[in-house]
Amino acid sequence: ISSEIAQLRKDLGLSQVEFGQLFGSHFMTVSKWERGIATPSSYQFALMQQFRQTADVRKVEAQEEVKKLLVGAGVVAALLWLLSQSKS
Repeated sequence: ISSEIAQLRKDLGLSQVEFGQLFGSHFMTVSKWERGIATPSSYQFALMQQFRQTADVRKVEAQEEVKKLLVGAGVVAALLWLLSQSKS
């Protein structure tokens, strides 16, 4: 659970302070969760699971959007990238 909590926090782009605020906890408590010293309450864990599902959906949406952009502008995007690399 501790590694899952740390990964969720990182996936959400939050500091331990911000993550603690989200779950009504002190940042030191978040640190303890991430190190496996303490565990979140059942309520906090349920909220974390919901945030995890949302974060996963967002990742999938972002990946799909990138794929659409690549398909739609593949050749042009590739040429632009090549041109920008030749200037470096």
